[in-house]
Amino acid sequence: MKQTAIVIAPGRGTYNKAELGYLRRHGAQAGLIATFNDKRRALGQPTLSALDRADRFDAAVHTRGDNASALIYACAYADFLSIDRDRFDIIGVTGNSMGWYIALSCAGALSPTGGFDVVNTMGALMQDAMIGGQLIYPYSDANWRGGAAERATVMQLADDIDERKDHTLRLSIDLGGLLVLAGDEAGLAAFESAAPKRDQRFPMRLPNHGAFHSALQVPVAKKGQIQLKQSLFSQPDLPLIDGRGGLWHSGSADLAALYEYTLGHQVTEPYDFAAAIRMAAQEFCPDVFIILGPGSTLSGAVAQSLIRCGWKGWKDKAGFQAAEKSEPSLIVMGG
Repeated sequence: MKQTAIVIAPGRGTYNKAELGYLRRHGAQAGLIATFNDKRRALGQPTLSALDRADRFDAAVHTRGDNASALIYACAYADFLSIDRDRFDIIGVTGNSMGWYIALSCAGALSPTGGFDVVNTMGALMQDAMIGGQLIYPYSDANWRGGAAERATVMQLADDIDERKDHTLRLSIDLGGLLVLAGDEAGLAAFESAAPKRDQRFPMRLPNHGAFHSALQVPVAKKGQIQLKQSLFSQPDLPLIDGRGGLWHSGSADLAALYEYTLGHQVTEPYDFAAAIRMAAQEFCPDVFIILGPGSTLSGAVAQSLIRCGWKGWKDKAGFQAAEKSEPSLIVMGG
């Protein structure tokens, strides 16, 4: 009997040193990658194959928005095409941040090349503008315990900084136990100075990331709407869960609204990944969640988001890990 599955697409920051060569190692869709290469070559960009086959990982090159976005899209979409449909019945798709664009292609709302055009265009626009930045900070502890009160404490500090003159700091992404904050240099630096240090890593500035999912990205959203037309979009074949926890039904989506959300709200407003996972769990009750590659860092955010909504009675990291040994619920393709 097939297992029902929700597919989750990753966002920026998932193609790192360990992922160099991912497309080559996974034998990803040679014809499709060749098409993507041709598109980038025509734009004067390095091809995905050249980036993926580089002798070494160069953060200054591989984490740029105009390179990383396209690489991650190609890896994730190739992973999606490789899912065994005789084993899994895919009943919905969602994603984290840039993963929303990938989810649109997986669900059929964008064609493979249309999705690539959206990702490559938005990645280039954000890289060219490079407005503000992002940092990440946990509100859960090492055992993934912590809830509304701990989250509120972090957000209060961010709000206090945002109210200062010439400081901007806003929520960018809620990852279930981690918050991504977006802001200008003054806002980010103030948080880094004021927030208690956690695990010798946090607050962690994210390299080559603009202030995604914030009002600072309005100029990028406007340029995206000029360059990318609604005609790229079509009725999805699979249900989609967006970054508000909103559900777009297959075959009956309002395409004008889907376009406006994708290149408007999704770019300039916070992305609630935890809400997307909660909706996926409660509305669809899948047997498994399949996280597309590259990388495996999103698995912790998915697990913590499921803990937050009481999925399968999980209370913390130890409970999740014990349950996964007996009946796995998360399949990580990029691990």
